[in-house]
Amino acid sequence: MSHDQGSLALVQPEPINIAPLVSSYNERIRPVLDAVVRLRCLNITKEGIQLPSIVVVGAQSSGKSSVLESLAGISFPRGQGICTRVSLVMKLENLNQPIPKPELSLEYEGKVISTDEARDSEDINRATDELAGHGKGISNNPLTLVVRKNGVPDLTMVDLPGITRVPVQGQPENIYDQIKAIIMEYITPEESIVLNVIAASVDFSTCESIRMSQFVDKTGQRTLAAVTKADKNPEGLLEKVTADEVNIGLGYVSVRNRIENETCEEARLEEAKLFRTNPHLPKIDKSMVGIPVLAQKLVQIQAASISKRLPEMVRKIYEKLNANLSELQTLPKSMTSAADAMTAFMRIIGLAKESLRKILLTGEFDEYPDEKKMHCTARIVEMLDNYSDQLHQCPESDPCKNWKKLGKVKEISGTPVGFVNQVWSYIEDIVISVLARHSENYYQLRMSIGRAGQTLIGKMKEKCVNQVKEIVEMEKLTNYTCNPEYMSEYNRLSAQQEAFLEYVYNNVDNPPRFNLEGIGMVDVGVLKQHSYNYNIKNLVNKDLVVEIVNELLGPQGFGIERLLEESPSVAVKREKVRRSITKLREAMDVLCNVIDQVSVSLCEIA
Repeated sequence: MSHDQGSLALVQPEPINIAPLVSSYNERIRPVLDAVVRLRCLNITKEGIQLPSIVVVGAQSSGKSSVLESLAGISFPRGQGICTRVSLVMKLENLNQPIPKPELSLEYEGKVISTDEARDSEDINRATDELAGHGKGISNNPLTLVVRKNGVPDLTMVDLPGITRVPVQGQPENIYDQIKAIIMEYITPEESIVLNVIAASVDFSTCESIRMSQFVDKTGQRTLAAVTKADKNPEGLLEKVTADEVNIGLGYVSVRNRIENETCEEARLEEAKLFRTNPHLPKIDKSMVGIPVLAQKLVQIQAASISKRLPEMVRKIYEKLNANLSELQTLPKSMTSAADAMTAFMRIIGLAKESLRKILLTGEFDEYPDEKKMHCTARIVEMLDNYSDQLHQCPESDPCKNWKKLGKVKEISGTPVGFVNQVWSYIEDIVISVLARHSENYYQLRMSIGRAGQTLIGKMKEKCVNQVKEIVEMEKLTNYTCNPEYMSEYNRLSAQQEAFLEYVYNNVDNPPRFNLEGIGMVDVGVLKQHSYNYNIKNLVNKDLVVEIVNELLGPQGFGIERLLEESPSVAVKREKVRRSITKLREAMDVLCNVIDQVSVSLCEIA
């Protein structure tokens, strides 16, 4: 072997040593990023708490996958793969320690699946099929890809399906509308930073993804643009990224896409060479070119966004938690014993009696200030006025007609009965409405006392109608007269009417006798039974409670234990509020664990 040959045999190719994309900030912001990811896993956005996010949008042909591959240092599925079918939460974590190979995992629908660079494409496609179905449809169910690797920037990004207007075979006709809806959902919150991936060849002013981001971010203060395929369309790129005709407030970064079988390290070397040697590209400022610059910008923007939004997140979580705790306290107590049930029953009946007393007897309507139907005394007066008008306007009330004809009484005999039915039907509506309001949280009780109320009102209505019919029949037996002596006696008795009625209606506990001038002592006990106030007082104070107790505890009843069965809607609501409280408390714990570090480190970064 010659000397030259020996020398050649000893020469080994130098390994490509590529510096980490981002070497600063990582250690200080990692706990905060982990906290945000944890909040996202808790699905805290369902509680109305928006999280700081970097949202990646762009057309299907824009080179979005290549940008993400370069940032993550791994390969993604090509063609109609993950980036065009589901929302991908990509969590990059720089390990800062020597490990033999990257650690990759997929998280979705409660599953955690370990993978690696050799089979990540296969695993991603399989997960996509589970989330979006076999074929080419899309889904808003997120898939989280965790990449733990040396040299990657500490970033969490949400990659969305690529924009397309023309559905390919297997895609729904409204594929554009579906994709647009998903994109708008993610980029609309002010907490979202939009990474707009644009091919260098397109007209920025007509680019669909830019138009979407402009709609929610008119000033561009939270939009960053990554311009891809700089190697294929270098001419005029300088003017595009410096003119900024579309208000990209966070600036532009031009990059080169990875080609075919290039490794990520080889692609970075070729990218650096491109912007150094291409005739059209060296004039672009170095702060606007290359994947390392893009990674650095994203980390800085992410840190600043979290620093700015974190206090507001803490405040919103605290307010939502307190609101849920207050709501839980207002829900009826979940009963666990017969004593609890009896206590609740007595409270409900007491409240219902007080409401009915106000509405039906004293004319108070403070519980229903805006519901005229519940202003009972006013409505009864209206009914009486209408009843009076009905009597006076009927042909039988014509003073020119002979009132000695008994047939005339028969002609109007149905009017009083109709009036009584109307009044009691109205009272029934009032009673059932009040009982339902006070027992709304206890389904079984509401049904039972509703039936009891209807039964009692039915009995009282029937009794009152029969009494009126009896009075009408008695009137049919009496001739009407205009005899002066009769009229004089009538007027004398009428002068005592007010005192008489006051005694009958309002002195329930007095002896049932009244001294009527010219007649003597009159037994008014029977008359009291025909009194509206008397009947209503009995209904409120005694009859209703007796009927409800019989309904619950009688032979056909199911007992007071039925109160233990609360309304299904209340049970669902209580469970929902409790789950929300648990989630919000965990979210608060997550933030409290990093708050001290955040207040120092992130303020320094920002």
